[in-house]
Amino acid sequence: MSAPSRRALRRSRGLLAAVFALAACDSDTTQIVQETGSSGSESPNLVTTGSPDGGRSASTRGQGYKLGPNDRLRIIVFGQPTLTGEFTVDGNGMLSYPLIGNIDAGGLTVGELQQAITRKLEPDYPVNPNVSAEVVTRRPFYVIGEVQKPGTYPYVTQMTALNAVALAGGFTYRARRNGFYVKRLDQNGKMVRILADAATLLRPGDTLEVRERYF
Repeated sequence: MSAPSRRALRRSRGLLAAVFALAACDSDTTQIVQETGSSGSESPNLVTTGSPDGGRSASTRGQGYKLGPNDRLRIIVFGQPTLTGEFTVDGNGMLSYPLIGNIDAGGLTVGELQQAITRKLEPDYPVNPNVSAEVVTRRPFYVIGEVQKPGTYPYVTQMTALNAVALAGGFTYRARRNGFYVKRLDQNGKMVRILADAATLLRPGDTLEVRERYF
């Protein structure tokens, strides 16, 4: 075998060894999927049920956003100040509301939540209650891995992976500066990892993982 052929063979073996090393280092067995649908740029949720004349109407803005722990909402029942205020979804996905008690809000859209409140209030009202619900503060997101300040950060709209890294103090010297993972619950409530890059938009509750480079 000629010298150039031997060098090419060594390079090929080195590349294979690096690939196997990367696979061995990734001990996380969470399924890896491709990004689908909206990247997390939902507009603020505002849904209204009922109207002064007894009719029903609903805004279609942000209907796909699913509520989860630490989302804070403002709920208004018009003409009922004791039922109006700000409420937070707890760690179990429950929202405590006057007269009704606990509502399982985790995984509901804002529209579905306000409908659930309306149904529970209707037996005590001669006319359909006029209820509106709005997300005031969305749940935070998380940054882990090769950043200066891993931790929890407040979510803002149009937050990209690179913006999140900047909030977390920037990359460490070991960081892979593109090619991240984003962990989130899929539509079936299963945790998955999504291949992401610097421009990927995060969603509330996401965990951004900045990976370590190996060569």
